Amino acid sequence: MSIGLIGKKSGMSRLFLEDGESIPVTAISVCGNFVADIKTKEHNGYNAVVLSKSKKLNNLSKSQSEFFKKNNINPGSLSEFKVENDIDTFEIGKHMTADVFEVGQFVDITGTSKGKGYAGVIKRHNFSMQDATHGNSLAHRAHGSIGQCQTPGRVWKGKKMSGHMGNVQKTVQNLKIVELDIENNVVYVKGAVPGFNGSEIKIKPSNKKTKQS
Repeated sequence: MSIGLIGKKSGMSRLFLEDGESIPVTAISVCGNFVADIKTKEHNGYNAVVLSKSKKLNNLSKSQSEFFKKNNINPGSLSEFKVENDIDTFEIGKHMTADVFEVGQFVDITGTSKGKGYAGVIKRHNFSMQDATHGNSLAHRAHGSIGQCQTPGRVWKGKKMSGHMGNVQKTVQNLKIVELDIENNVVYVKGAVPGFNGSEIKIKPSNKKTKQS
């Protein structure tokens, strides 16, 4: 089934294979996923399923409250997943579990990276430091020149400079599912995913890689 789920990052651990190999994994809890809306090609121009992950939300708008009340589901965060086929197999209110994935399947995971506050160019963009001596007194960690003088007489947009680091949406592609806990709705993927423990992430089948044995 080509559909993703909304999950919560539980933390990192390790799993041991039969040959003793240690694999670093991230545990992702995907419990509380319900179908909130179904979009079809006839009405919306494409097939998609909107999932809601139950959680406490503050300050719901009137339209949001009516949406959840109409579909008879608990309020939660919403995410849309495009579905190419089998749109008829979904119905509003259906509980989606971890069995939509398979062990060995590759997935793309989207989350919000950890915020690291205001950072300089060395930490933020991996710039090199300037000379420690030889007349350099106040510019050891400075970025240096940021442009020309009269032509164009301004700083180009997108110039790498100091500023807020992190707290942006990031997607990590081609992470392999190494184990599924269907009973507890936990997915174990190889490697790290964006965000802090407890943050919300979105898992969907990989666009580039398919299942390997």
